[in-house]
Amino acid sequence: MNDEQTKGAFDQVKGETKKQFGKMTDNESMEAEGRLDKGKGKLKESAGDLKENVSRAFNDSSRD
Repeated sequence: MNDEQTKGAFDQVKGETKKQFGKMTDNESMEAEGRLDKGKGKLKESAGDLKENVSRAFNDSSRD
């Protein structure tokens, strides 16, 4: 797991926590912020996945 994947997973957890807290406290702004954080986390994690896949492909091709 690379740094991007870790940060993305953390942002998703943080976003879900904010979203749920916003729902519980009827704070629409906090809920929206949580959804935004969760979305950014998914993007970061996807970027990390892509980075990992490219790295693997490069390393596999260099062994041939």
